[in-house]
Amino acid sequence: RVPTSVVVGTSLFQIVFVTGMTTILHASQNQNVDAVLSILLIIGGVIGAQIGVKAGEKLKGEQLRALLALLVLAVCLRMAYTLIARPSELYSLAPLFGGGH
Repeated sequence: RVPTSVVVGTSLFQIVFVTGMTTILHASQNQNVDAVLSILLIIGGVIGAQIGVKAGEKLKGEQLRALLALLVLAVCLRMAYTLIARPSELYSLAPLFGGGH
C-alpha cells in the first residue's frame, strides 16, 4: 500500500506536466490563453503548494483524505446549487461566473 503523501506528490507531479503542455498547445494553436491569468494561477499554485506541504507534514493520511473529500463535496454542492438556483436575470450567464450588474 502506497502512503497518501507519496500518492499526492506523484499525482501533482503528473498534473504539472499535463496542464503545462495543454496550456502551451492551446496558446500556440488557438491563441486563446490569457497570459495574465495563467501567470496569476501559476503564482497561486506555487503559494498553495507551499501551504499544502506544511499542512501535509502536520496532518495524517486519513485527515488529508477527509479534507480532500470535503473539498470535492463542496465543489459538488456549489455546482448543484448553480444548476438548481434560479438566476436573477434569466438570460444572463454573468451570475454563474461571479459577474454582476
